[in-house]
Amino acid sequence: MKFLLVAVNAKYIHSNPAIYSLYAYSEEAYAQNMEIAEYTINQRAEDILAQIYERKPDAIGFSCYIWNWGMICEMLADISKVLPKADIWLGGPQVSYDPKRVLEAHPNVKGVMVGEGEETFRELLTVYNNLGENDFSDIAGLYLRSGYTAQRDVTDLNKIPFLYHSTEPFRNRIIYYESSRGCPYRCSYCLSSIDKKVRLRDMELVKKELQFFLDSKVPQVKFVDRTFNCVHKHAMEIWQYLHEHDNGITNFHFEIAADIINEEELALLRTLRPGQIQLEIGVQSVNEQTLAAINRRMDLKKLEYVVATIRSAQNIHQHLDLIAGLPYEDYESFGRSFDRVYAMQPDQLQLGFLKVLSGAPIAQQTEDFGIFYTEQPPYEVLYTKWLSYPEVIRLKKIEEMVELYYNSNQFIYTLRQLVKAFSSPFAMFEELADFYEKNGYFTNSPARAYRYEVLLHFATKYDGEKKELYAELLTYDLYLRENMKTRPGFCRSLNEEAYKKYKREFYRDKEFSGITHLEKFLYPVWEENAERTGTEYYVLFEYDKRNPLTKEAYTSVIV
Repeated sequence: MKFLLVAVNAKYIHSNPAIYSLYAYSEEAYAQNMEIAEYTINQRAEDILAQIYERKPDAIGFSCYIWNWGMICEMLADISKVLPKADIWLGGPQVSYDPKRVLEAHPNVKGVMVGEGEETFRELLTVYNNLGENDFSDIAGLYLRSGYTAQRDVTDLNKIPFLYHSTEPFRNRIIYYESSRGCPYRCSYCLSSIDKKVRLRDMELVKKELQFFLDSKVPQVKFVDRTFNCVHKHAMEIWQYLHEHDNGITNFHFEIAADIINEEELALLRTLRPGQIQLEIGVQSVNEQTLAAINRRMDLKKLEYVVATIRSAQNIHQHLDLIAGLPYEDYESFGRSFDRVYAMQPDQLQLGFLKVLSGAPIAQQTEDFGIFYTEQPPYEVLYTKWLSYPEVIRLKKIEEMVELYYNSNQFIYTLRQLVKAFSSPFAMFEELADFYEKNGYFTNSPARAYRYEVLLHFATKYDGEKKELYAELLTYDLYLRENMKTRPGFCRSLNEEAYKKYKREFYRDKEFSGITHLEKFLYPVWEENAERTGTEYYVLFEYDKRNPLTKEAYTSVIV
């Protein structure tokens, strides 16, 4: 028999560690009975259906999440039409918390694998391989049409084989790795709050597996541990190992609780190669009443101290998260949360929206909090008792501005100056969103290069006396990232005779191994408060030398 494990990922660069874990756990006994098929939500459902049909599986297991559930539902009934003898199984967080309703909605589905599935899946394969037997009722962790079989004990992580034999199938894709399961925190919006028992993979196994990634020189490994640093000794050993065995290439991503980091960890983090690791830190809100309502315990002042300390070393990318739509967080309160997190100067600031996930504690409190959300995945908040639907719409537009102008890291120096013209960072992005709306840019989104022009128009509207400064700031931001073939109109002309003479003399006795660009400035735009003093500056941009953290070109200022 052939059991096909199917993943429908959000993007091509993603992979699905869940199905690889199921496969690895059963590979020794049943490798000949399993296949993996990965697709993306950007493919047509009919094309995925055709490819599944061509594999002729006897049973199919779908890994179900909020981002792929709509497409999977679209295919379920049709799969049984073209493969009427194939059993269909579902698993994953989208179906684990209300499996009865899932089976009622999809009568052709055989059953649901609830929760952790490694042992459950192996026992399922055992039954399938006992020819003539089709009784799954003795397998714990299944929800069948007859009901729930039995509670499955949590998995011993050390029994799960390493998922990767080779990195070749993951070329140009993110590799995911798990060194722990469970989370000690009880944030009510998060499914991880249900599994409070933290389990750690044996450190010798972890080190051996990390060395495989290092030896393979993969670009990035993303830890899927829910709170990587919840066990101090575990986090320290891994970070110390990465420090001692750095290959100069691989980046490791960790999701952490910043307010529990101690001085020993901070000292170690400062020693890591720039760009060696990146940290994702969930703040969600700075409203204390909101944090209490979602069972989130957090020392905000400690978090700010940790983020600032890490930032001062200039070697680690920090990604900070906010969630709109939480209890007691109205529009003004969210603006204050945004401003406080913005002041921490993260490399990325994600403005997300509450997802009311089935199984998460907050799903039982939606009536109390007046939370209304979409009927279909991703079950995103529409409005709450504190935040109206028009305000959610406006925050969506602000989110897009944050993505285009802040998280792109293409306008760092321009935004640093521009924000001074507004009462707060949140106010700046509000006005920028309104500017986009009035000029029709949300409908006809400007190309990446033209966004510099748009931002100059915006800056001129709100801080017109400094138009010349903003033109130079945008020029600096632009050339920090690439040597533009087509020079924007706001940049100073390179046909000035003084510039051409200076350039000839500058390059006359010099040789550079890579591409360079020489630009003239009247303002020292790289300084915090750039003022025109009458001095002319020339800046050399060297594109074969880049900051490993920001990817900005190396610059030399010549007065």
